Parts: sequence; structure tokens; C-alpha cells
Amino acid sequence: MIRTIGRRTFDFGRQVAVMAVVNRTPDSFYDKGATFALDRAVEACVRAAEAGADWVDIGGVPFGLGPAVSLDEELERVVPVVEAIARASDVVISVDTFNAVVAREAIAAGASVINDTSGLFDSGMAEAVAATEATLVLTHSMSPPRAEPPRPEYTDVVIEVVDFLRDRVARAEAAGIPRDRLIIDPGHDLNKNTWHTLELTRRLREVVALGLPTLAAVSNKDFIGETLDREQGQRLEGSLAAMVYCILEGARIVRMHDVRASVDAVRMTEAILGWRDPAYTKHNLGEG
Repeated sequence: MIRTIGRRTFDFGRQVAVMAVVNRTPDSFYDKGATFALDRAVEACVRAAEAGADWVDIGGVPFGLGPAVSLDEELERVVPVVEAIARASDVVISVDTFNAVVAREAIAAGASVINDTSGLFDSGMAEAVAATEATLVLTHSMSPPRAEPPRPEYTDVVIEVVDFLRDRVARAEAAGIPRDRLIIDPGHDLNKNTWHTLELTRRLREVVALGLPTLAAVSNKDFIGETLDREQGQRLEGSLAAMVYCILEGARIVRMHDVRASVDAVRMTEAILGWRDPAYTKHNLGEG
């Protein structure tokens, strides 16, 4: 479970990576375009790294419904941010895209992870990543990106998610991506209702049992809002609780918006599990 990703090495047997979310979009569900401007996006990435994030995930097109975004526009949104962060920091850079052309250009600009939330919707994605040294995140989703999603129905959501991810891992390997460059994401809330996502979270170990590092993207999701009756901007506590539960069930990468709070919660969880030493120890040690 030791992985070198970009310029950093992670021991996922006893370490959790915090992935900060930076969306260079005007219609982000969370920040409503606060990091759409290039300088704001770069600043947000630098601040996230300074706050302890292990990597930053840069997105130029939301997965859900919204105005059409051309290929050229997505490239213009993503590539300059990647180039700037690659010069400024050794933080791992991932790009949230379902377009193989964007993936290739982003990797050339300095990204070391492609976070494909569509589960290989673009038939050329696996081949594009295979031709590089980048890591690919494979996510469960049912509907095409940017489309009206169907009403989700599952006989057993966890079994179906696991089967989907197993199939996508096989496709990625067949395209030439070795297992040590693959990460899986069960896709919390993606084509799932709140009951589905709660069940998926409760049984996350069944996803982890596939044997690949598992990413949990729970931050500010609707399943938290609906469970707690909290609007956007009021979901931090629920997000942290869901994140810690996922870590205890085996998640080793967590994709979060509130970086400082998330980093503190992750590092505290690692210390309780015996994976990390305290920053210092004076309490009741006679150094008063």
C-alpha cells in the first residue's frame, strides 16, 4: 500500500491523504464560483497545501447538469492552474475531468492524478492515462456526465457498486494501467439517494476489500444535508463525522472542502489509531 504519487510518497497502510477541492467553475455547488478566477484558484491551492492538504483536486467542469463547457474552455480553466501549482509546491495535483484530452494536457502540465468521476465514460480515458506515469481514480456513477440523472434503483447498492468498480479496474488494467496506479471511489451521492449513500458508507469495507486505495468524497454532500437537515454552509460537522467513519472503515484518501478542519480531524484519527505521534507531549509529564 505504499504509493509514490507525484512528488510525495504515501503509506496507505497507516496514513490518510487529504485531498482539497478547488473548483475553477462559476457554478460549483459549494463555493458558487469563489475560486473561478485564475488567481483565486491558484491562491486556494497554495493555501490548501499550507494548511496541510496532501494534494489538491482541480475541476473545470461539474459532473452534474449545467451550461455546456467546450473542450477549449475546460483546458483554459484547468491547465494554467496545474502549471502554476506545479511550480509553487510539491503538493500532489489531481484534475477532476471525464475528458481524455483534458487528462493528457493536464498530466503534461504537471498533474499526477486524473480523478475521473464518470467511471471511464470517455472510451479513450484509460489509454490516455496508461501512456503516462499518472494515477487514475475510478469512480462509480451510472449516468453520463452533464446529463439529467435517472432515478437510482438498486437491488443491493453496495454489491452493484463493487461489481462496477471491479469491471472498471479490469478495463483500466487491460488498457495498460498497473494496479499500483489505480484508486477507487464508490461515488457518494453520485446517482444515489441518501438511503443508498448511507448504506454504502456503512458497508464501505466491502468496497475497500477490492484491495485498492479507496477515496471517500463525502464533503458537503446532500446525504449529509438531508440526514441532518442542514443547508450548504452548515454541513462541516456532518462532513467530518462521515469522513472519520470512512477512514475507520478503510478509506485512505478523503476529498474535502474545509481543509484545516479536515486535516486536524484526519491527523487526530491517525494518532488515535497509533499511526502518528503527537506533535509534542507535556501533559502530566512533570514539565509544568
